Amino acid sequence: MNDNLHQLRCIGCGARLTGAEVQPDFRCAQCGELFEVEYPGWSQRQGPDRPNAGALKWLWRERRSSSETLDHSGVWRFRELLPILESFGNAVTLFEGNTPLYHLPRAAKALGIDQLFAKHQGMNPTGSFKDTGMTAAMSVAKERGFEWVACASTGNTSAAMAAYAARAGLRCLVLIPEGKIAWGKLSQAMDYGAVTCQLKADFDGCLTLLTQIVKEAPIYLLNSVNPYRLEGQKTPAFEIAEAFDWSVPDHLIVPGGNLGNSSALGKGFRELHDLGLVARMPKISVIQAAGANPLVRSFLNNQGTALEPVEADTRATAIRIGNPASWRKAVRVIQDTGGWCLDVTEAEIAIAKAEIGAEGLGCEPASAVTLAGLKKLRAGGKIASSETVVLLLTGHTLKDADYTIDFHRGTLLKPEEAVGREAEIARLRRNAQAVEATPAAVLAALKGSVG
Repeated sequence: MNDNLHQLRCIGCGARLTGAEVQPDFRCAQCGELFEVEYPGWSQRQGPDRPNAGALKWLWRERRSSSETLDHSGVWRFRELLPILESFGNAVTLFEGNTPLYHLPRAAKALGIDQLFAKHQGMNPTGSFKDTGMTAAMSVAKERGFEWVACASTGNTSAAMAAYAARAGLRCLVLIPEGKIAWGKLSQAMDYGAVTCQLKADFDGCLTLLTQIVKEAPIYLLNSVNPYRLEGQKTPAFEIAEAFDWSVPDHLIVPGGNLGNSSALGKGFRELHDLGLVARMPKISVIQAAGANPLVRSFLNNQGTALEPVEADTRATAIRIGNPASWRKAVRVIQDTGGWCLDVTEAEIAIAKAEIGAEGLGCEPASAVTLAGLKKLRAGGKIASSETVVLLLTGHTLKDADYTIDFHRGTLLKPEEAVGREAEIARLRRNAQAVEATPAAVLAALKGSVG
């Protein structure tokens, strides 16, 4: 690793050390908090020493048409802002990033917002935003000579880690909570060769056990407590800024699970601003499921100064996390940007997911909390009609196909969960119909669907 260009700083006590000095669980030995990557030279680069913003923007755009392998990655395309490797030849890539930014005309019209977009990270190689972080952290693991990597996962992390480990020629261990993971995600980890252990514990219990294991064996931890994960996950901020010609949106709305993603995106926008590449930062809001909302409760109870873990319960499995590791980082991002933190119900998530689907875009349930949260923010007068809003969609719809099928069959929600929303749900459901194999029967079904 290029320790001459970066260092790790504890977000609690401020202790600084090199990447080689950090503990296997990526916790500060002095205060127990997490680290983040910082680049000491950047703060001194002012005036003539500051990077040429125009040249960097031109270079990054030109790389999109380059034939060089590394330039095909939407993460390593921005490698000037990722000096974490001794040699970029050690980068492990599956051509992640460069994901689309879609306009959402139907939702925009319904909410009275002209400029509403979705940054779809589900279009990454393994179908989720985790790929952007995994390429960075896996590259560090490879460069440091590890043979084994590991993660605790609710699904997406395990899929990404297993794929990138296979690409790097490393072995990998996955710990998952038994019965609390979408099979579409677990099947990926199996296919890519992971050693998978189902534990009688929730995600937080799996992660606690894994932190003990990595202290006893030379296994590199690849959960989002690893600060190099967040370095890769900050790059969608660069892509969003680039898509708006380096004039950032007014508001970015992100799902809240382990809270590494919102932390990373905030870091990315902050670095762009500090280096003079953008004039301001967007507001960043975090949305959680009502059954897995420890950060929401933290803001309500003590303005984000302390967090009490909860027993997480939501069908949006990707954010079914009751004790998020990166909560302090997320609090800082929300407060620094003037964003909000709120939660949404299971019915609100299901309806929002179907509405995103009606735009021709599929997403996993956890992604849909962004649209559900936007509705509440708009209703509360926190977002004006003139604002440009971007929803961060974290995973592909095929990650949890059973959820979608159950919604359209009418078996997803309990009756008490759907109270007061029956008409909305009925309008959005598109269950398969059993009809006779005749033109008349099919045309009758077609006629009955209109209205």
